[in-house]
Amino acid sequence: MSNGDDTLLSQLQALTDRFAERLQQELPELAALAERLQQTPEHEQRRAQVVDIRERLHRLAGAAGTFGFAALGQQARQLEQRADRWLDAAKPGAQALGEFTQAIEQWVTQALDAPANTPVASPDPEASCPAGCRVYLLEADRDAGEQMCQALANFGYEVLMFAKTGALQAATAAQRPDALIVSQYDGELQTLTELQQSLPAPVPLMVISEHLDFDYQLAAVRAGAQGYFTRPVDITQLENSLEHSLNLQLNEPYRILIIDDDADLAARYSLVLRNSQMLVEILSDPSELFETLHSFNPEVLLLDVNMPGCSGPELAQMIRLHAEWLRVTIIYLSAETDINRQMAALLKAGDDFITKPISDNALIAAVFSHAKRARSLSNALARDSLTGLLKHADIKEQVALEVQRAQRNGKPTSVVMIDLDHFKRVNDQYGHAAGDNVIRSLANLLRQRLRRIDSLGRYGGEEFVAVLPDCTAEQARRIFDEIRLRFAALNFHAGTRTFSVSLSAGISETDGNAAPGAMLEQADQALYDAKHNGRNQVRIARHG
Repeated sequence: MSNGDDTLLSQLQALTDRFAERLQQELPELAALAERLQQTPEHEQRRAQVVDIRERLHRLAGAAGTFGFAALGQQARQLEQRADRWLDAAKPGAQALGEFTQAIEQWVTQALDAPANTPVASPDPEASCPAGCRVYLLEADRDAGEQMCQALANFGYEVLMFAKTGALQAATAAQRPDALIVSQYDGELQTLTELQQSLPAPVPLMVISEHLDFDYQLAAVRAGAQGYFTRPVDITQLENSLEHSLNLQLNEPYRILIIDDDADLAARYSLVLRNSQMLVEILSDPSELFETLHSFNPEVLLLDVNMPGCSGPELAQMIRLHAEWLRVTIIYLSAETDINRQMAALLKAGDDFITKPISDNALIAAVFSHAKRARSLSNALARDSLTGLLKHADIKEQVALEVQRAQRNGKPTSVVMIDLDHFKRVNDQYGHAAGDNVIRSLANLLRQRLRRIDSLGRYGGEEFVAVLPDCTAEQARRIFDEIRLRFAALNFHAGTRTFSVSLSAGISETDGNAAPGAMLEQADQALYDAKHNGRNQVRIARHG
């Protein structure tokens, strides 16, 4: 590496360090402004304070990603958008403002607790849920429309219904929605095509139709449809399509691990990938591989083929001996140009081979495409298809990881077992489609109310598990009591019938000695106590 490159790296690092120091001052100022905002009764004064907070968030959103704090920048942008929605509302609500300020305070707390000079992840619950997203619904059938509005509200969406296309156009011109749902009638899709073309960027569109004809679906595609549904509409599938189109799950930076004995070259790759908003860690000692895999959890591994003491293919084969790391994409980086040797390396556990030297753009493109594919496959394998939460085995693994971490750092971790009350009756009386709506609504509510650092999984059927690091059982009880009350207040629909469902929960807290399996058993016993004593309640496990 030339002196110029070395100087550039030093300068970039100095700028990053300076930005990290700036965060230590600006983030507490934001939290103080949010606290002051909660105590301000006068509307115009509140509005001025929101404008000030919004401008600070805007500056952070623009700068954070440049210095490698991609997650912090993304979350600042989301909080800025929430401020915009409150400022644009005709009658801004006090509840929305309270949730906004609480999200800022939680975000600041987690950001300040993160290690210095590392990209800061945010715990704001909006990062992984659709709460607050504005959806415009065009539906001439008032009863059907109101039922859909209520169902989507259970998933956290703000839905405004319109009976006529003209009213929808006027509302869109006044305030652009996050998504459109349109019942297809003659002429509507042509009008929507024109509407979409008039916007700076098309709005995600879901179409509901009486027809599956080729011509109708073609018209929907030309209008920008990303989902097409016939009646009766499966609300769960509709919401799944909405969530996918809105790309609401937090776009965390891709995690890239580089193993190369050339420190300068590894630093160069790291700088290039970091500048493309990826998280990068460099490992120079292969013997630390598995410790790094567990702590960093990479999605792509850039691996030098020729290294002293241990070759790249040998290291790749060691990784593939462990089923938990089969999902990691391994890309060999080497100056080797002999195709037979490249093929031999690929046959030994590799996924791709990149020949050095490689241009910055080619490196970014190759790593990005592999990381995107790796994450998609990982999510498909680890996530429950109905709820998007971790599957049984994966949430158990998270319990083990957090319990072990709690034993190391001495901080409490709570494990919560949640179960829907009398859920069999729901399926028997209202059908499995209604039951799926209930399950997915609870999953979304849990994502909304919990932090980004918390883990959520569908343990089986109507049973869920949550893992809350740095949280006592009493704190967890208060959180889940609020969730319990909010969930019981939701109304679900099955045809013309309306019903509600309650939940019960059991909580266990680490004591420094209990094994992960014992934690789950204690939470399950506390859940049994809640069920046995009348349901619709939260119980803490009894010790001793």
